[in-house]
Amino acid sequence: MPGKTKLLRIDNTFEIVYVAGFVAGSVIRELYTFRRRQNKIANKPRNRLDTVLLSLVVVGLIAPLFALLTPWLDFADYQLPAWAGWAGTAVFAAALCLLWRSHASLGSNWSASIQVRTGHALITEGVYRYIRHPIYAAHWLWAIAQVLLIHNWIAGPVFLVIFLPLYFLRVPREENLMLESFGDQYRRYMQKTGRIIPRLWQ
Repeated sequence: MPGKTKLLRIDNTFEIVYVAGFVAGSVIRELYTFRRRQNKIANKPRNRLDTVLLSLVVVGLIAPLFALLTPWLDFADYQLPAWAGWAGTAVFAAALCLLWRSHASLGSNWSASIQVRTGHALITEGVYRYIRHPIYAAHWLWAIAQVLLIHNWIAGPVFLVIFLPLYFLRVPREENLMLESFGDQYRRYMQKTGRIIPRLWQ
Protein backbone atom coordinates (compact mmCIF):
# COMPACT_ATOMS: atom_id res chain seq x y z
CA MET A 1 0.00 0.00 0.00
CA PRO A 2 1.75 3.21 -1.18
CA GLY A 3 0.35 5.34 1.63
CA LYS A 4 1.99 3.19 4.29
CA THR A 5 5.48 2.66 2.93
CA LYS A 6 7.05 5.58 4.78
CA LEU A 7 5.47 4.64 8.11
CA LEU A 8 7.95 1.78 8.25
CA ARG A 9 10.80 3.67 6.67
CA ILE A 10 12.92 4.40 9.77
CA ASP A 11 15.22 1.46 9.15
CA ASN A 12 18.24 3.56 8.24
CA THR A 13 20.74 3.73 11.12
CA PHE A 14 21.30 7.45 10.74
CA GLU A 15 17.60 8.23 10.54
CA ILE A 16 17.16 6.33 13.81
CA VAL A 17 20.02 8.40 15.26
CA TYR A 18 18.23 11.60 14.29
CA VAL A 19 14.91 10.52 15.80
CA ALA A 20 16.62 9.42 19.04
CA GLY A 21 18.52 12.71 19.21
CA PHE A 22 15.37 14.71 18.53
CA VAL A 23 13.61 12.97 21.40
CA ALA A 24 16.59 13.49 23.73
CA GLY A 25 16.84 17.18 22.84
CA SER A 26 13.10 17.65 23.36
CA VAL A 27 13.29 16.02 26.80
CA ILE A 28 16.19 18.27 27.82
CA ARG A 29 14.35 21.39 26.71
CA GLU A 30 11.05 20.42 28.34
CA LEU A 31 12.72 19.47 31.62
CA TYR A 32 14.29 22.90 32.05
CA THR A 33 11.25 24.72 30.67
CA PHE A 34 9.21 23.18 33.49
CA ARG A 35 11.76 24.18 36.13
CA ARG A 36 11.98 27.86 35.15
CA ARG A 37 8.21 28.53 35.06
CA GLN A 38 8.22 29.37 38.76
CA ASN A 39 10.32 32.53 38.29
CA LYS A 40 8.60 35.87 37.64
CA ILE A 41 9.62 37.94 34.62
CA ALA A 42 11.42 41.18 35.49
CA ASN A 43 12.19 42.45 31.96
CA LYS A 44 10.86 41.08 28.68
CA PRO A 45 11.17 43.28 25.58
CA ARG A 46 8.28 42.46 23.26
CA ASN A 47 9.01 41.64 19.66
CA ARG A 48 6.63 39.93 17.23
CA LEU A 49 9.48 39.06 14.91
CA ASP A 50 10.98 36.99 17.73
CA THR A 51 7.77 34.97 18.00
CA VAL A 52 7.70 34.38 14.25
CA LEU A 53 11.34 33.28 14.17
CA LEU A 54 10.87 30.85 17.06
CA SER A 55 7.82 29.37 15.33
CA LEU A 56 9.80 28.87 12.14
CA VAL A 57 12.58 27.14 14.08
CA VAL A 58 10.04 24.63 15.37
CA VAL A 59 9.08 23.94 11.73
CA GLY A 60 12.76 23.43 10.90
CA LEU A 61 13.14 20.95 13.73
CA ILE A 62 10.11 18.81 12.95
CA ALA A 63 10.47 18.82 9.14
CA PRO A 64 12.72 15.71 9.22
CA LEU A 65 9.93 13.78 10.94
CA PHE A 66 7.70 14.44 7.93
CA ALA A 67 10.49 13.27 5.63
CA LEU A 68 10.96 10.07 7.63
CA LEU A 69 7.36 9.18 8.44
CA THR A 70 5.45 10.31 5.36
CA PRO A 71 5.96 10.17 1.57
CA TRP A 72 5.35 13.92 1.22
CA LEU A 73 9.01 14.88 0.72
CA ASP A 74 10.18 11.78 -1.16
CA PHE A 75 10.79 13.79 -4.32
CA ALA A 76 13.66 15.64 -2.55
CA ASP A 77 15.52 12.56 -1.28
CA TYR A 78 19.19 11.98 -2.12
CA GLN A 79 22.06 9.88 -0.80
CA LEU A 80 25.31 10.73 0.98
CA PRO A 81 28.20 8.33 1.71
CA ALA A 82 28.28 6.52 5.04
CA TRP A 83 31.02 8.75 6.43
CA ALA A 84 28.60 11.70 6.34
CA GLY A 85 26.17 9.82 8.56
CA TRP A 86 28.87 8.92 11.06
CA ALA A 87 30.11 12.50 11.08
CA GLY A 88 26.52 13.65 11.62
CA THR A 89 26.17 11.23 14.53
CA ALA A 90 29.28 12.66 16.21
CA VAL A 91 28.16 16.25 15.64
CA PHE A 92 24.65 15.49 16.95
CA ALA A 93 26.11 13.88 20.08
CA ALA A 94 28.22 17.00 20.66
CA ALA A 95 25.14 19.19 20.14
CA LEU A 96 23.07 17.27 22.69
CA CYS A 97 25.90 17.24 25.21
CA LEU A 98 26.38 21.00 24.85
CA LEU A 99 22.62 21.60 25.02
CA TRP A 100 22.38 19.61 28.25
CA ARG A 101 25.40 21.25 29.88
CA SER A 102 24.14 24.70 28.89
CA HIS A 103 20.74 24.15 30.48
CA ALA A 104 22.30 22.56 33.54
CA SER A 105 24.53 25.61 34.05
CA LEU A 106 21.65 28.06 33.54
CA GLY A 107 19.13 26.21 35.68
CA SER A 108 16.05 28.37 36.28
CA ASN A 109 17.71 31.32 34.53
CA TRP A 110 17.01 29.78 31.11
CA SER A 111 14.20 31.04 28.90
CA ALA A 112 13.30 30.44 25.26
CA SER A 113 12.30 34.09 24.87
CA ILE A 114 14.43 37.19 25.40
CA GLN A 115 13.77 38.10 29.03
CA VAL A 116 15.32 38.60 32.44
CA ARG A 117 13.54 36.99 35.38
CA THR A 118 13.42 38.04 39.01
CA GLY A 119 16.61 36.86 40.73
CA HIS A 120 18.31 36.29 37.37
CA ALA A 121 22.04 35.69 37.85
CA LEU A 122 24.85 36.14 35.36
CA ILE A 123 26.18 32.62 34.74
CA THR A 124 29.89 32.48 33.94
CA GLU A 125 30.72 28.92 34.99
CA GLY A 126 30.57 25.58 33.21
CA VAL A 127 30.39 25.96 29.44
CA TYR A 128 29.60 29.66 29.98
CA ARG A 129 33.15 30.12 31.13
CA TYR A 130 34.23 29.79 27.49
CA ILE A 131 31.31 30.99 25.34
CA ARG A 132 28.40 33.32 26.02
CA HIS A 133 25.79 31.49 23.94
CA PRO A 134 26.37 27.73 24.19
CA ILE A 135 22.70 26.96 23.51
CA TYR A 136 22.98 28.71 20.17
CA ALA A 137 26.25 26.86 19.55
CA ALA A 138 24.41 23.59 20.28
CA HIS A 139 21.73 24.46 17.75
CA TRP A 140 24.33 25.31 15.10
CA LEU A 141 25.75 21.82 15.64
CA TRP A 142 22.23 20.34 15.54
CA ALA A 143 21.57 22.08 12.21
CA ILE A 144 24.81 20.73 10.72
CA ALA A 145 24.06 17.24 12.02
CA GLN A 146 20.58 17.39 10.49
CA VAL A 147 22.07 18.01 7.04
CA LEU A 148 24.41 15.02 7.45
CA LEU A 149 21.80 12.63 8.85
CA ILE A 150 18.67 13.52 6.86
CA HIS A 151 19.32 13.04 3.16
CA ASN A 152 16.58 15.24 1.82
CA TRP A 153 17.02 18.58 0.06
CA ILE A 154 14.19 20.15 2.09
CA ALA A 155 14.19 18.43 5.49
CA GLY A 156 17.98 18.27 5.77
CA PRO A 157 19.00 21.94 5.48
CA VAL A 158 15.71 23.60 6.50
CA PHE A 159 16.75 24.09 10.14
CA LEU A 160 20.10 25.55 9.10
CA VAL A 161 18.39 28.03 6.75
CA ILE A 162 15.80 29.08 9.35
CA PHE A 163 18.22 29.25 12.28
CA LEU A 164 20.59 31.62 10.45
CA PRO A 165 18.37 34.76 10.67
CA LEU A 166 17.19 33.88 14.17
CA TYR A 167 20.76 33.77 15.43
CA PHE A 168 21.89 37.03 13.84
CA LEU A 169 18.73 38.93 14.84
CA ARG A 170 18.34 37.63 18.40
CA VAL A 171 21.87 37.48 19.78
CA PRO A 172 22.58 41.24 19.60
CA ARG A 173 19.23 41.94 21.32
CA GLU A 174 20.00 39.40 24.02
CA GLU A 175 23.40 40.92 24.66
CA ASN A 176 21.92 44.43 24.84
CA LEU A 177 19.43 43.19 27.42
CA MET A 178 22.23 41.60 29.45
CA LEU A 179 24.22 44.85 29.28
CA GLU A 180 21.17 46.73 30.56
CA SER A 181 20.74 44.24 33.40
CA PHE A 182 24.36 43.58 34.42
CA GLY A 183 26.32 46.55 33.04
CA ASP A 184 30.09 46.43 33.46
CA GLN A 185 29.95 42.91 34.85
CA TYR A 186 28.66 41.68 31.50
CA ARG A 187 31.10 43.88 29.56
CA ARG A 188 34.02 42.25 31.36
CA TYR A 189 32.50 38.86 30.68
CA MET A 190 32.21 39.68 26.96
CA GLN A 191 35.90 40.56 26.83
CA LYS A 192 36.85 37.09 28.08
CA THR A 193 34.53 34.94 25.97
CA GLY A 194 33.41 34.38 22.39
CA ARG A 195 29.81 34.24 21.34
CA ILE A 196 29.74 30.60 20.21
CA ILE A 197 33.46 29.83 19.70
CA PRO A 198 35.89 30.04 22.65
CA ARG A 199 38.59 32.69 22.52
CA LEU A 200 41.43 30.20 22.53
CA TRP A 201 44.04 32.92 22.28
CA GLN A 202 43.19 34.19 25.79
